[in-house]
Amino acid sequence: MQSLRHFQTGKPVMLSSELVRSVLDSAPDALIIIDSTGSIVFANRQITALFGYERDAIVGKKVEVLLPERFRQRHVGHRHGYTTNVRVRPMGPGLELFGTRSDGSEFPVEISLSPIGGDQVAAAIRDVTERKRVERALEDARRDAEHANKAKSRFLATASHDLRQPLQTLGLLNGALRRMIDDPECADVLAQQEQAIDAMSRLLNALLDISKLESGAIQLAPTEFVLAPVFEQLRRDFTSLASSKGLRFEVDTTPVRLHSDPGLVLQLLRNLVSNAVKYTASGSVELRCKPAGEKVRIEVRDTGIGIGADHLPHIFDEFYQVGISPNSSRDGYGLGLSIVQRIARLLEIRVEVSSKLGAGSVFAFELPLADSSGADTDDLAPGEAVEPADAGAHRVLLVEDDAGVRNAMRMLLRMEGYRVVAAASAAEALGELRSADDFDLVISDYHLEQSRTGTEVIAAARERLGAALKAILVTGDTSSAIRELTNDANLRIISKPINAEELLRLVKTLVTA
Repeated sequence: MQSLRHFQTGKPVMLSSELVRSVLDSAPDALIIIDSTGSIVFANRQITALFGYERDAIVGKKVEVLLPERFRQRHVGHRHGYTTNVRVRPMGPGLELFGTRSDGSEFPVEISLSPIGGDQVAAAIRDVTERKRVERALEDARRDAEHANKAKSRFLATASHDLRQPLQTLGLLNGALRRMIDDPECADVLAQQEQAIDAMSRLLNALLDISKLESGAIQLAPTEFVLAPVFEQLRRDFTSLASSKGLRFEVDTTPVRLHSDPGLVLQLLRNLVSNAVKYTASGSVELRCKPAGEKVRIEVRDTGIGIGADHLPHIFDEFYQVGISPNSSRDGYGLGLSIVQRIARLLEIRVEVSSKLGAGSVFAFELPLADSSGADTDDLAPGEAVEPADAGAHRVLLVEDDAGVRNAMRMLLRMEGYRVVAAASAAEALGELRSADDFDLVISDYHLEQSRTGTEVIAAARERLGAALKAILVTGDTSSAIRELTNDANLRIISKPINAEELLRLVKTLVTA
């Protein structure tokens, strides 16, 4: 008879051996009791189901019979060690444990040990074959996901360069042709071609931006920066576009200093302002900021069509556009706000939206003020474009390994009056530098032949011609290595595909600075 305490009265309750055996046989796990010599003195019914031994046949045998042969000798030592530190615990934590059936087949197990007095130990044994199968499936899925992510990264690296190259060539050739043709009808055709090229460029850039944000290729790089240059960049980018639609684009350039990632903040605001201009037919678009405690609240306001309450929950979805059916002609692709949402998550901020149908919308978010009060003014945005007094007086070294892009860019620059020396490789560019000392500007693609980069060419040019030599780096790369170069005051980085007018404006700004 066995004695237990009643859970309410605390009085002893006598249990028969048959009842105890029945309880142990009803346990879901295989149970054995081992004496101090390692012999099995009890086995429940689940032992037969799990190991294939009849319990009468297993009782009296050493417990090692249930283990694979390769573990038996070592287990004897482990068993003796347990008797010197007896406590309830799992067996072999962190190790892969296996049992052996009577037919010699192995299977993974999980074992819990518990002392029961009289130098005896109870072991509960559970078959974890299914759990291990699930774990292996999850591990395989994780490896497949990592492989897919690496493949996606390789695609992005290729797309960022190769998919942009044809658009780059088309845009530059379009800019050159518009300077060669006076016929109004031809000019109209080229204007429409430019619009189509710009539309393709925006879609490609948006899709690549989303993919890079999803894959983690874009990493947060917070720093202290002045907001005014960011706003000035946006003023230059959108004033002409807003004016062409009869809109006022009003920008508040409060000289506030923030702590965040200036590149991502600019990208987020560019998408918000672009969206505001697109959906505003008359009135104005405003870019404002105002204090909000230890933060600054930045707002993009418009007097556009507004957003109905039923649409608000969906405006950050990919390809979602208010009031536009999926198959209709569209201005844009509904990706701008999806990119905004992803950037906001990366910046760990929340974009608030308030809107009234037919009366406009307000998109707002808050950024923390910088800890320091330094007067440093980050030159994130280049200065105002200035017409050069004499373009022909300026000599440009152009380094581009793609023949189509190189020839189109050389043609465009020469038509503006610049003297251009074009090189198809880093080695060729370095050769040109050894024989010349009068370059005013270097324009180079970032990725060149044989893993060489445009930064090498720029560094060599500055070593020969002086550290103040101006340079433009053309790239589709958004890695942290590229973004760190923005600290160079004499370097501008522009993304492919380049708009011809944007390139010429930037060249004029640098050579006349």
